[in-house]
Amino acid sequence: MTMTAVTDAGVVGGLAADLPEVADPQRVAPKDARSLSRQFFERLAVLEEGTPEHQYARNTLIEMNTSLVRYAAGRFRSRGPEEMEDIVQVGTIGLIKAIDRFELSREVEFTSFAIPYIVGEIKRFFRDTTWAVHVPRRLQEARVQLARATEELQSRLDRSPTVKELAELMNLSEEEVVEARLAANGYNSASLDATLSGSEDGESALADFIGSDDEALELVEDFHALAPLIAGLDERSRRIIHWRFVDELTQAQIGERLGCSQMHVSRLLSRTLKGLREGMLTTS
Repeated sequence: MTMTAVTDAGVVGGLAADLPEVADPQRVAPKDARSLSRQFFERLAVLEEGTPEHQYARNTLIEMNTSLVRYAAGRFRSRGPEEMEDIVQVGTIGLIKAIDRFELSREVEFTSFAIPYIVGEIKRFFRDTTWAVHVPRRLQEARVQLARATEELQSRLDRSPTVKELAELMNLSEEEVVEARLAANGYNSASLDATLSGSEDGESALADFIGSDDEALELVEDFHALAPLIAGLDERSRRIIHWRFVDELTQAQIGERLGCSQMHVSRLLSRTLKGLREGMLTTS
């Protein structure tokens, strides 16, 4: 670890004096980032969200661990340089999600925890920017073959080829050609804002005819499972949960009401939430 990257002084501006100063987080070697990250996660767990100290610790964690994003993005190096830039940006979103959700109590290395988030975000990017719907690989390959065969027969016959003619050229059954044609519809999607031809007012869009999901319905089952778990908590734990997630008080404000430190509130809250999570997993 070079002294130009990390020193023993307090953070610039005195944001978090008990943390080492990291002048250039992105230059910290991966092996050093692992030990440093633990220190920053310990402080992040007790710092109040929205404060300069919390922001410094979180931002430093992100920059120190960008090597994980570059490592994960390396699996997709066959893509062009322009797309690789997008992949790194998307992977960084996965890294941020991992940092926000990581807890030292998990007793797992942050690198092992973060990589699935990063790779998952990259794969989601490919899914959302290529095929409009999920299509089996064999049909994706058949779509390319179908496009080439169609172009060749159109040039040769000076007309659109029949399914039988395509099947003969592609050495596939007619059923497989039809299936490939249907799969090709999943490659591009139509805009929901596009005006539909033939509509009575001439201005109707596809989105006008599509119902919307009631997101609240998805929470019904979770609430049903969570209610008895919360009812089984002691009075203090229930009040902490209510103040934090209903009244949206900060941990410091809750500490004032309970007459204890913010750190103690953080520990109580973490312990209570861990118990609720385990209870939800048991009942699911």
